[in-house]
Amino acid sequence: MNLEDYRTVFFVSSLIMILIASVPMLRLFLPFCTGERFSELWILGPGHMAEGYPFNVKADEAYKVYLGVGNHMGGLEYYRVYVKFRNQTEPLPDTLNGTPSVLDPVFEYDVFLRDNETWEEEVSFSFEEVSFQGNACWVSELVIDSYVLNVDKVTVWDEKNKGFYFQLFFELWIYNVKASSFQYHNRFVGIWLNMTRSL
Repeated sequence: MNLEDYRTVFFVSSLIMILIASVPMLRLFLPFCTGERFSELWILGPGHMAEGYPFNVKADEAYKVYLGVGNHMGGLEYYRVYVKFRNQTEPLPDTLNGTPSVLDPVFEYDVFLRDNETWEEEVSFSFEEVSFQGNACWVSELVIDSYVLNVDKVTVWDEKNKGFYFQLFFELWIYNVKASSFQYHNRFVGIWLNMTRSL
């Protein structure tokens, strides 16, 4: 090799070393692909599995599920989960338009999660002041985690499915810093409940 070849090898090697050393600094100024960003929302049954959910329920008995949220948004997020209770004719969230149910929440959970962190909470619930008259069932109070909540819901006998059906569901909202408010995050989960008479 002659002197010119050594200079070329030295120049190329130096350039490669400079590029390798500057990669950490480039990360500060150039966005790198981080993959898909999303949040999770789930309910597990009392056995901590995706089965065995409460279904046939009655007044003054306690039931439980596990509610969970997972953050894969790339940074710290502030979530709010609204708990809502409906009869079978009231509206659910509209997933096509990304709009929440118009029903008022009866309870809420607030949680901060770092990226790739999850939160899970045991949710206990029961019903009080349940009455039946003819083909109608009234639920006056829903108890969640020992908080007594006035719900005043009525449903009528479903002849096809043979029951008095209500639904307990959970909507995921996320805090938008620019808007300084929570916004519906287009995720919800719920369980159907058939209210039965106590013997």
